[in-house]
Amino acid sequence: MKRREFIAGIGAAAAWPIGARAQQPTKLKRIAMVHPSSKVDDLTINGRYKAFFQELIHLGWVEGKNLTVERYSGEGRTDLYPELARHVVSSNPDLIFAIAGPLALSFKAATTAIPIVTVTADPIAIGLVPSIAHPGGNVAGIAVDGGLEILGKRIGLLIEAASTPSNAGYLASRGNWERPIGAAAREAAKRAGISMKGELLASFNDDEYRRVFGALKQDRVDAIIVSEESEHITYRELLVELVANSSVPAVYPYREFVEVGGLISYSIDLAAAYRRLANLVDEILKGANPADIPFYQQTKFELIINLETAKTLGLELPAMLLGRADEVIE
Repeated sequence: MKRREFIAGIGAAAAWPIGARAQQPTKLKRIAMVHPSSKVDDLTINGRYKAFFQELIHLGWVEGKNLTVERYSGEGRTDLYPELARHVVSSNPDLIFAIAGPLALSFKAATTAIPIVTVTADPIAIGLVPSIAHPGGNVAGIAVDGGLEILGKRIGLLIEAASTPSNAGYLASRGNWERPIGAAAREAAKRAGISMKGELLASFNDDEYRRVFGALKQDRVDAIIVSEESEHITYRELLVELVANSSVPAVYPYREFVEVGGLISYSIDLAAAYRRLANLVDEILKGANPADIPFYQQTKFELIINLETAKTLGLELPAMLLGRADEVIE
């Protein structure tokens, strides 16, 4: 099985390596697994992807035996997601696993026939489906509550850990800031009584993160709220390093940030979510119609705290906060 990678250069035409498929048995089901930014090789070894493939094996789908998985990455180039979607659709896979709602939107625009499975914040708000219970169309998946309540919870945890910030920064892409999720973040900050400014990335790459963190210093930001965008996970080590260098507390959307030194995360259990996604893939490959599958609403969230990072920042975390944590990393 040849892995596929989306390669794009500024000012140059996109190119995709073409692998031979003639030798593949026709009985194989073929899925396209597409991440907005992760390296292609990472779409197997990361913990949540391990959970995904382990569940597929449990359900009888074995890569190289009765399943072919072609992996793609948008490499963080949000402007090229539509082109990537058209390319993947032209290869006519049996199913597309689009990791993140904005990427799934590009695929929805590119095909109404190929089933699409995704994990996303409110799929109604971003325009993926008209209804959670009756999605219609060709998109199924998991709806993660990334709205006002969860953002308010993250901001509240940050305030509890670091006293009241006076000038928080919301680290996100411009697209996120301009979508309903950005409006929810602004409203959550307003309700919490703190000032919050969008610190916006034009794309996802090392240089952009460094540029934005330079602006954070000029803005004298004293706390950082990281958006739920999946692209951040790809750059989690750099992001956490830049936050550490700024010496301000930050709250993250996924535990993977805290595992590499971030302060606090409040998020869904990603491994459980990806096992659920594998079950959706199984149902659809066996003939289920995505239009008839309600979006699964992930409701279990976990609080992870890195105590060593808190000590480095000089924070004395309240005992009640530590007591509520699902896991404390020391």
